[in-house]
Amino acid sequence: MLNKFAKLVVNYCIKALRGDEVRISATYEAMPLVRELWAELVRVGAYPHFKLVDELLDEVFYRYSGDELLRYVSKVEMYTYENIDAMISVISSTHTKHLINVDPERMKIRSQALRGLNETFLRRDHEGSLRWTATIYPTRALAQEASMSLMVYEDFIYRALKLYEEDVISAWINQAGYQGRVVNLLGSVSELRFLGDGVDLSLRVDGRKWVNDDGKKNMPGGEVYTAPIEDSVDGFIAFTYPAIWRGVEVEGIKLVFRRGVVVDANAVRGEEFLKKILDVDEGSRRVGEIAFGLNYGINSFTKQILLDEKIGGTVHLALGSAYSITGGVNKSAIHWDLIKDMRSGKVFADGDLIYSDGRFLSDVI
Repeated sequence: MLNKFAKLVVNYCIKALRGDEVRISATYEAMPLVRELWAELVRVGAYPHFKLVDELLDEVFYRYSGDELLRYVSKVEMYTYENIDAMISVISSTHTKHLINVDPERMKIRSQALRGLNETFLRRDHEGSLRWTATIYPTRALAQEASMSLMVYEDFIYRALKLYEEDVISAWINQAGYQGRVVNLLGSVSELRFLGDGVDLSLRVDGRKWVNDDGKKNMPGGEVYTAPIEDSVDGFIAFTYPAIWRGVEVEGIKLVFRRGVVVDANAVRGEEFLKKILDVDEGSRRVGEIAFGLNYGINSFTKQILLDEKIGGTVHLALGSAYSITGGVNKSAIHWDLIKDMRSGKVFADGDLIYSDGRFLSDVI
């Protein structure tokens, strides 16, 4: 199964080429997959690099760094972001709340410092000079966070990845085709209105590009997204699931927007943290992304955003930085996804119903 997984990532997600330099980032728990990725990259003639991720080292950095070091940007890391051909990031946490006791102000300082790296990443992504994918390996910590046994969680992940399909790449090509029809529909829309329990939100998307997340940049994929017109978001939305920022959970978030800006925000739990994140910079109170989750193989909330933002029948918006490929211009040190279950909601496009109870209507796509 891991060999099939590696072939999917290398040959479908990043389409590694002979001579490419490719960086794999993962924890030690994902080494079985890392070895398969390494072998597949070598087979196609790419040159692999490996970056070990360790949550304890992250905690040590935040605990003992002075402000000068928190603001420091590594020249080596910047060189990598500017020159690497492709990146494979494997989410494989050994501890999902390793930064829970870090002062949010210190994380704010670090987020601001890394803004240049994020902008370089987004620029190269927009140019097409950097191929990348983020994927996930089932670890005990992630399974526990999802309230599943390891065996059940492995099965859940492999189904989300479509690894049980005989021809996994063809399965993702079919998913891409369905989402492409959704993109074509939304590409002709000027205004969207989301209505349902806890939501009455309108926004404009005219002139913006909808992107088909078909599994190449996120594996599993399963969403379509764009950036709304920055000053167009109006109304309110109460999010269904906890929003998680670097291990910190904020539950029961409700946001009120006026002319694109969050003017009121509250939460059942973690409200102080929420307001600190909203004050990171000028762009953190604006929406950088609006998206529909379309992977109906993902049907449970797991507290892992790579999976949760794709849950079939949900929408999510992200506060902060927009992906430039969409035409969005909002800039921020953050990009924080918040998810709303729409399986009992409706979406109207320029006044016409196009989506009901978690699915696009068959006669519109």
